[in-house]
Amino acid sequence: MILLKTDEEIEKLRVSNQLVSRILGELARAIRPGVTTRSLDKLAEEYIRDHGGVPGFLGYNGFPATLCTSLNDEVVHGIPSDYALKEGDIISVDCGVKLNGYFGDSAYTFAIGEPDPAWKALMLTTRESLFKGIEKARIGNRVGDIGHTIQVHAEKAGYSVVREMVGHGLGRNLHEEPEVPNFGRRGSGVKLKAGMVLCIEPMINLGTRYISQDTDGWTIRTRDGKPSAHYELAIAVRRGEPDILSTFKYIEDILN
Repeated sequence: MILLKTDEEIEKLRVSNQLVSRILGELARAIRPGVTTRSLDKLAEEYIRDHGGVPGFLGYNGFPATLCTSLNDEVVHGIPSDYALKEGDIISVDCGVKLNGYFGDSAYTFAIGEPDPAWKALMLTTRESLFKGIEKARIGNRVGDIGHTIQVHAEKAGYSVVREMVGHGLGRNLHEEPEVPNFGRRGSGVKLKAGMVLCIEPMINLGTRYISQDTDGWTIRTRDGKPSAHYELAIAVRRGEPDILSTFKYIEDILN
């Protein structure tokens, strides 16, 4: 069942998603060679609790951390550890919070120093595909229009789109209907209506689209060992332009 949000609920979701955005901005300050992913997780949890929120991922279906920290060939759901970041790595950081009964959820792929130019190009195309997908989140369009646009942009650049992991609705629950795949046919899927709140999150691979799961039961990685990038923003479908509830501004103010 798709739960349409009132204007008041959308504003509450904006507050939650802005908190996630600020957390990712704080992490942008901290991410550098030598820093462990576990220390990033600790920083995020402290920031969330200091600002009145609760980690959205910690304990969710048994997940053991506040952040998903996915390195290089890891697509999503990487578990923070004592791994120390090194020059040339890329890391996708996905964060969720619950604040005043509503969830925020966002992800960003960071470069550690100067990665391989091919990896940087993958990151750029994945970010571009996110915003192209968001442009299609308009009343009367369909979920397939979002996925089709993401898929075409990624594949035109020579990359592949992960099929098994998808975006989702967002509200009082972290994952709500509808699912939002990053591939599809124009004009297919659920019709978009005012009040829908969606997390759009392309996961794009440098090589094959095929993935595997580690024995930890969580970490998803590319089957061929080539890198993957992941960006996510929450949006509300409203009259006119899509209303982007989260932002990369705090991150990019630090990085640029």
